[in-house]
Amino acid sequence: MRDVAVVSFAQSKSVRDEDANEVEILMPVVSEAIEQSGVPRKQIGFTMSGSCDYLAGVPFAFVSGLDAVGAWPPIRESHVEMDGAWAMHEAWTRLQHGDLDSALVYAFGKSSLGDLPDVLVLQLDPYYLAPLWPDSISLHALQARAWLDAGHDEAEMAEVVARSRANAKANPTAQLAGDYDVDALLKEPYLVSPLRRHDCPPISDGAAALVLAAGDLARDVCERPAWIRGFDHRIEPHSIGARDLTTSASTALAGEWAGAAAGGFDVAELHAPFSHQEPILRDALGLDGGVSVNPSGGALAANVMMAAGLTRVGEAARRVIDGRAGRALAHATSGPCLQQNLVCVLEAAP
Repeated sequence: MRDVAVVSFAQSKSVRDEDANEVEILMPVVSEAIEQSGVPRKQIGFTMSGSCDYLAGVPFAFVSGLDAVGAWPPIRESHVEMDGAWAMHEAWTRLQHGDLDSALVYAFGKSSLGDLPDVLVLQLDPYYLAPLWPDSISLHALQARAWLDAGHDEAEMAEVVARSRANAKANPTAQLAGDYDVDALLKEPYLVSPLRRHDCPPISDGAAALVLAAGDLARDVCERPAWIRGFDHRIEPHSIGARDLTTSASTALAGEWAGAAAGGFDVAELHAPFSHQEPILRDALGLDGGVSVNPSGGALAANVMMAAGLTRVGEAARRVIDGRAGRALAHATSGPCLQQNLVCVLEAAP
C-alpha cells in the first residue's frame, strides 16, 4: 500500500443565500488549498470533485465547477455524484497506481437555491418511498424517535447541540455558533417531533478542497503530513424499513476495515447532520469519552451539502498537520438516515 497524506485543506465560510455562484465560491478555496500544499498547480497529477446536479437543477453541473480549477491545458479529472469524501477516496485509490504523486480534491454545494428537504426526496427508493414524498426532516425524525424509544432521551440531543455550537465559536468558517443552555433548548418548540430546529443542520452554501500527496512528495512539501492509515466506506439497504435506524452497522464495518478499532484518537470529526446521529456514530466506532468529537462544530454548525463530509476529513487532517492531534478519525455520510458511511484514519508520522 502506497503512503498518501493530506498536505493542505481549505474551505469557504458557510453561509445561507450566498450571492456568489458555485464557481465564484470555489475559486478562492481551490487556490488556497493548492498554495498551502506547496505543490505547484501545474504539477497536480489528478483532479477529483464531488457535487450534486439536484442542487444546481441542471445536468452535469460539475463541468462548470472546472472553471474554478483551470482545465486547460487538459488535466486528468474525474467526478462523483457524492459528497467530496467519496471523491477523496477515489483520488486516494488513483494515487495507489504509482504513476502520479498528487491530487486535488474539491466539493461544493449551494443548497439555498431550492427547498433542500424536498430536493433530497429524489435520492430515495423511486418505487416505494419517493412517491410518498417524505421530506428529509421527517425521515430523520422517524430515526430520532426510534433512537429515543431504544432507551435515550432528548437531553442527550440537546447536549450534542450545545457542545457543537460552543465548539464552533473557534471556527471562523462556521455558520452557527454560540453558547446554548441545554434546559433552554429543551423548551424550544418541535419542528417535526422529536426534532427541534436546533437538532437539524443549517442550510449552507460553500465549498471545500484539499490536496493529497504521496510518499516523498508529501514529506518534501509538508513538515507534518496527515498520513492516511485507513480508508473504507460501506452502504446499507436503500429501503429505510430494511435496517435498524438506531445503529449504524455500515459505519462500524467501515471503521473496522479502516483500523478505527485500534483507538488512540485525539480527535474525531463525525458527519452527524442531526443531533441524535452523533451518539449513534460514537457507539458504532467505539469512541470513548477521551476523544474530542467535532471540535470544529460539525455539521450542526455548518452543513454544505456534498462538501460537509470532505470538510470532516479536512478538519481532522488540519489538526494533525498543525500538531494539535497525533491521530485523528474522520467520518462522512450520505443518503437518508446514515445509509452510506465512510471512515478515514489519519495520523502523523512516528
